[in-house]
Parts: sequence; structure tokens; C-alpha cells
Amino acid sequence: MIYKDKITRRDFLSGSQIAIGAALYPAMLSSCSKTSSKLKNHTNFELPGTYYPPQKIGLRGSHEGSWETMHSRVSGRDFQHQKISEEYDLVVVGGGISGLSAAYFFQKENPNSKILVMDNHDDFGGHAKRNEFDIEGNIRIGYGGTEAIDTPSAYDPESIKLLNEIGINTEKFYNYFDQEFWARNKLSKSIVFDKETFGEDKIVFGYGSRSWEDFAKDMPVSDKAKSDFVRVHTSKEDYLPNLNFKEKYKLLKQVSYEDYLRNYCKIDEQIINIYKRWGMSFWCVGIDEIPTTLIQDYDGGMPGVTHTLPRTGHRNDEPYIFHFPDGNASIARLLVRKLTPLAMPGSTMEDVVLAKANYSELDKADNNVKIRLNSTAVKITNTSNQNAVLTTYVLNNKAHTVKSKKCILACYNSAIPYICPEIPDVQKEALSYNVKAPLVYTKVAVPNWEYFEQLKTDFVYYTSGFYKQVEFAYPVEIGGYKSVGKSDSPMVLHMCHVPWVPDVKGADQWRAGRYSVLTTTFQQYENHVKEQLLQALGSTGFNPDKDISAITVNRWPHGYAYSPDLIWEPHYNDDSEKPWVIGRRPFGNIHIANSDAGASADTNTAISQAFRAVQEILN
Repeated sequence: MIYKDKITRRDFLSGSQIAIGAALYPAMLSSCSKTSSKLKNHTNFELPGTYYPPQKIGLRGSHEGSWETMHSRVSGRDFQHQKISEEYDLVVVGGGISGLSAAYFFQKENPNSKILVMDNHDDFGGHAKRNEFDIEGNIRIGYGGTEAIDTPSAYDPESIKLLNEIGINTEKFYNYFDQEFWARNKLSKSIVFDKETFGEDKIVFGYGSRSWEDFAKDMPVSDKAKSDFVRVHTSKEDYLPNLNFKEKYKLLKQVSYEDYLRNYCKIDEQIINIYKRWGMSFWCVGIDEIPTTLIQDYDGGMPGVTHTLPRTGHRNDEPYIFHFPDGNASIARLLVRKLTPLAMPGSTMEDVVLAKANYSELDKADNNVKIRLNSTAVKITNTSNQNAVLTTYVLNNKAHTVKSKKCILACYNSAIPYICPEIPDVQKEALSYNVKAPLVYTKVAVPNWEYFEQLKTDFVYYTSGFYKQVEFAYPVEIGGYKSVGKSDSPMVLHMCHVPWVPDVKGADQWRAGRYSVLTTTFQQYENHVKEQLLQALGSTGFNPDKDISAITVNRWPHGYAYSPDLIWEPHYNDDSEKPWVIGRRPFGNIHIANSDAGASADTNTAISQAFRAVQEILN
């Protein structure tokens, strides 16, 4: 059953309509190629005191107004440089963690330098997006993108040093993250089986907490499938007994997990169907394109691998606990505190959690560092004498041009060939190689989680359906904020959608999925939320029209950075052959920093690439 009634407690008008294609917005862009002589002083883009995007609901992430200008550029729209309105030592294009880190590293070495950071979104942080909800007078916070400081012990020295300098002590999370929450509340994972694949719609509770034999009894699969399920979870069998570890690794790097289960573990197809989407929130592909060598280190483990290819401990045995309530948006906020102190009150990693940013301080005319939002870079060139860079951007439907000694591009690699037309073709091709993976993080604010308590579950995985999973907010208590209280208290649920086109392989499916993410309306996202929560919780009396307070959809058509570890990636003899290494070469006074440049969708990469770009400038 699809619920089509709108949630009436909140205003979702912002998410009800979207526009696709440059042809739909020529009027908006008609004034961008020329700048009127009557424009006000370009140095005054101060935001009003009431401006506070974290509290916006509806369609967020790549929200309306953030992507249309760039899409028009990709579609052939030309932009000309305007009269220079401002001059800087450094312009950074992209206000995500990489861009903010680049500004931080540069300012650290040049304390009096003038820096402009611009971003096409209405908030800083990039994929580190903060979502705030007021649930019956209670403030609840969610992460709209980048969620954690994953494995800080494996961070590059420059990255961990930056975290320390902005005030983050990761050891404190051992106290702030309640690792006993699940056991204390007797919560476990659940699986929703779909009728089309398994013959009936059924939710089975206790995955990982009950014995595998007991869990298998309730699964709507054949007796053989049940037996195979138990075997791959409990057997200590080595499915490649005649190979040593090195030989196994070399082989399984070329064998998808699906093929491994089918051809080596020899398990029933019904069990393979259970796990087809299991790791999609990590890799944004099905297990048919994930090499078995990646599966070995997947969180929580995957059946059939442990005794054939033992875990290598990629997380250095660290728990997954290094998490602010808004994910790594707090890192972005702490960087902003360093760059524009008046914009972010407070002084500690604890007080930043509930601090209300003052956006009116981001772009004051007398700031050494300005952070300019809602600004889309459309043309960037070195000057003819090669001693400066001209950056033209669109803000409020008007084109503006600034001049800087240096420029760092901390935006998507895919945008760079369009905004930097003079970059050599071989570099443009390399930049275009890194196709980003689309995904959607939807946050559902609920007045309580009593329905989940009744079922003793905190995580529901769907074998099919629009959303792959729904799960609790991480149990973090920091700075006076508590993500998950007692079951009668409000909470933010996390739901993940990855557009998946099974018949399309490789990065092409991400290209296909990108269109899907942008063309899906808010009401469609909302209907899927209601339908799937009802599917999981309906037996408890849950009513989606009454028991949901608000929904925020963080859509990222250009989401995770390209992963070179998937099954289709070719072998490179050395780094110089890798497209992302070729793509990040400096071009005159233009340098590149982003997670794409390191081909890894994590915060460590974003920071370390920013450090590299700044070092290029300094050296």
C-alpha cells in the first residue's frame, strides 16, 4: 500500500517540485553572461541574521538552486569573465571539508592572507551536511552525508593533526558513544523478505543476536537454503584450501562476492538474493561488482569468507564510534570556527554540537576569510601573464568575477573540465574518469521509538524496495545533547537509498542512477518512507501519517567519490597511470583538492588532498 497523503505537521512545499534540464530555466540564467553597471558593491554579500539552512526540511543535499547553473554549463551555456570586483590571495571553489581544510592550511602558513571560499550550496560542509529538527520542542540532529571519523588511527599525519588543532580528541568518543546501548536494550538487526523473490512478505527479527539455526527457521526459504545459510555462518571451512593467503587474495580480488558465494561456497540462490544489496550503502553497487577481498573487512563481517580469507583488520580493531550527532558536519563547523570565529560560537568539540552558527558573519566585507554560499563557479582561467587566476561565479542570478594569486578547486572532479576550459584534454579525460556514486540519505524525525522497542530491533534491512535500510541514530551523548534517549523520547531515523540498475554495469549504473535521484520528487521519497516503515512496523500499530514528525531527504546525485577497488577497475603499474593522479595535476596557478583527487570517499582523503594542494602552492 502506498500512502499518498502529505504529512501535514510540516511544510514540505520546498520538496514538491523539481526542474530538470537547462531548457527549463533559461530565464533564471539570462542575466548571467552580462553584469549590469548598476550592481551594488560586490564585496557585500552578507547573509541576514535569520539565515539558518540546517533547519530546512524537504529536499536537501543537492537542493533546488544548487545544481541548475552547473548543469546549464555542462549543457553548453557559456559564461564570460566580468569586471573584477574583488581580489584575494587564494580562492577556494568548494566549501566542503576539503575546501575548508585547504583554506585552513593556507591561512595557517599565511595568517594575514585574504581568502574567499565559495560553494554552490546554501550551507557549508559539502557532503558533511547537518540536519536539525524541532520535534515537539526537542532539538534533534542528524547527519545528511558524511557520518564519521572512520578509523582515526589510520588517518594521515596531516589529517589527524588538523583534527587536533580544531579541537577534536577522538579518544573522548569512547565516553560519548554508548557502545552498550544495543545490548542493554536487547536490540538487533532484522531482515524484510519480499514476496516477489521469496514467495511472501515477511520480517524476521534477531539477525546476529539469535543462533543462526534459530534465525533460519523463520526465513521464507527452502530447507536447502536454510541449511546453506547456517553452514556459511557457522562452518570453519576454508573454501580455497590449496592456496596460501597471497594466492587467495590475488584470486579473490578478481572474484565478485556473488560469484564467490555461488561458485566456491556453493550456496543456494535464495541466500545470495538475501545479500545482493547488503553492502550497497558502502559501495553503491550490488555484490556482483564487489570483489571478495573488500567483503572480508565489511563491518560486522559477511558469511563464508572469514575462514578462507581472514580479516586483515583494516580498522585496526577500532570500533565505529567516532561520530558527532551531525556526522562530520561538526568537523566543517569547527573549521569554520577557525576561519571565521564570529560565525561559530564556543571553543570546544563538545559545545559545537549545539552551537547555532551565525551565517551573517561568514561573508563580511572586512573578513580575512570569507565563506560565500549559493555561489556556483562557472569559468576559471589563468591570466594571460600567468601570475593570477580569474574566477567567475553566479550568485543571485548574476555573474561576478574575482581575481586571486592562487586558486584551489575543491569541487567535483566532473565539473572541472567545464569550468576550466584551458586544462589539457588528457587531464580533462582523467578528471571525467572518476564518476561519483549517487545515493540518498533520508532522515525521518519521530516523536519516539517505542514501536522499535516492541520489536526489539534498531536496524531493518530490506531485500528489495526503494530504501535499502532504516536504522537508529548512533547513540551519542556529547555537549549536553543525547541522540538516543529512552524509547518515549524523540529520535532521528536514518534511511539509505542507492539507485541501482542491475542490468547496467560499472560506473554506467551510477550515471543512470544520478538522473533517478534528481527526477524523484519529494512526495515520491516520502511515500517510500511511509510504505517501508509501515512494512517493518505495521504489526505494532505504527501509523506513518501520525507517527512521523518530519522528513528531510539529502539527495546526492554526485555522492561518494569514485572507488578504484571495485571489480571492473584495471590494474595500474604505478600511481602516474591512475586517472585521479593525472587529473589532480596543477595547471598554472590552479590546484585541485577533493576526495575525488584521492579516489576515496572518506574525510581523511578530503583533508590530505587539501594539504597536498596547499603544499604545491607553498613549494
